[in-house]
Amino acid sequence: MIICITGPTGVGKTKLSIELAKIYNAIIINADAMQIYKGLDIGTAKIKESEKEGIPHYLFDIADVKTNYTVYNYQKDARKILSKYQDKNIIFVGGSGLYLKAALYNYVFSEENTPTNNYDNLTNEELYALALKKDPHMPIHANNRQRLIRFLNKKDISNEPCYLLYPAIFIGLTAPRDILYNRINARVDEMFNEGLVLEAKSFYDLNIKSKALETAIGYKELFRYFNNEISLEEAKDLIKKNSRHYAKRQYTWFNHQMPVKWFNVDFNNFNNTLDEVKKYLEQQDS
Repeated sequence: MIICITGPTGVGKTKLSIELAKIYNAIIINADAMQIYKGLDIGTAKIKESEKEGIPHYLFDIADVKTNYTVYNYQKDARKILSKYQDKNIIFVGGSGLYLKAALYNYVFSEENTPTNNYDNLTNEELYALALKKDPHMPIHANNRQRLIRFLNKKDISNEPCYLLYPAIFIGLTAPRDILYNRINARVDEMFNEGLVLEAKSFYDLNIKSKALETAIGYKELFRYFNNEISLEEAKDLIKKNSRHYAKRQYTWFNHQMPVKWFNVDFNNFNNTLDEVKKYLEQQDS
């Protein structure tokens, strides 16, 4: 059985993955694009060693932050693990929907990454409009010019419909918007208390200019603070704002791209949520 646990930050994905792994004697595979990288720990809310409870975890901390680990790399690595442990229960956990889709669906990539058109004559807004015309449900932000260009240059290799290569059950954890946003804000405050500024500063001082650090929420905002462009309080508020916006985009993407069964989390008694998910999984697996 393959179980995919997704949802925005702060809803209990990690906790649920551990509890289900204990019940089903499963291994856990990371499906968060930034938790791939070594050292991006606090800002990505990466699971701590003390929280793993002896359960094997894969595709965490496997790439140097200076490198560009792509979704194509993830597809190859995830499928190696799926092949190696095909007789075991497997749990994917994380909110990077494209990574899950690349691993589990007949998603085809070209190894050629050189753009055929740099679109210098178009604004970000015009690029975004073109990208939406190509795929109305594409999840790329309007200001992410590089990703928009790569998306527009990507060749449609196959006209076949997208379908699952591996039988998987998709579980989404959610909460009412006001509760979710309050938890996201509280999570950011907790990250600052745990030392996020020092973690980000350690990379800034090394003068690392990588895609991971330029795009990861929590680091790119603090880099602006280190550059004296904004205050520390403004950086914190921006991290909260960008995290909330990212959560909204995640919901939109998953609702259009995958058959996710959503569960409202009972934060007062997480066992109630666990019981609901277990019951659903038993129904799907019967």
